[in-house]
Formats: sequence, structure tokens, C-alpha cells
Amino acid sequence: MDTTQREALIAVVAVLGLFVLMTLPALIGVAHDRRIDRQIRRAEAARAAAGHRTTAAGARPARGAAPHRTARAA
Repeated sequence: MDTTQREALIAVVAVLGLFVLMTLPALIGVAHDRRIDRQIRRAEAARAAAGHRTTAAGARPARGAAPHRTARAA
């Protein structure tokens, strides 16, 4: 292996390393979103099995929850 081939190999490894560094956060985010989606589906299935409504129309606001009011200028 001569110098030119060695430099080309180093360049290829560097580019692949940068590619991994650039795509890794996105791949981690996708995996995180899929895990959350699975948890939501399991919770909805458990709620449906318990006989509760799963639609947002049947949801009630939490106790003590008041609508947000905008501050008025004095």
C-alpha cells in the first residue's frame, strides 16, 4: 500500500465517520419516536380493554385546569 492509497483510505474513513456523526442523532430520534408510539398504542389498547373512551372528544380537562387568559396592557 503506497502513500496515495493510504491517504485515500484515510479520507474514506473520515467521510464515513462524519456521515455517522451527522446521521446518528436523527436515527436516535426516530428510534425514540417509535418507542413512544408503541407505548401510546399499548396504553390505548389497555384503555379500550378496560372500557374507557380513547377519543379526544371524550376527554375532560384535568381538575383545576383553567383556560389560559392573555395579560392585558395597563
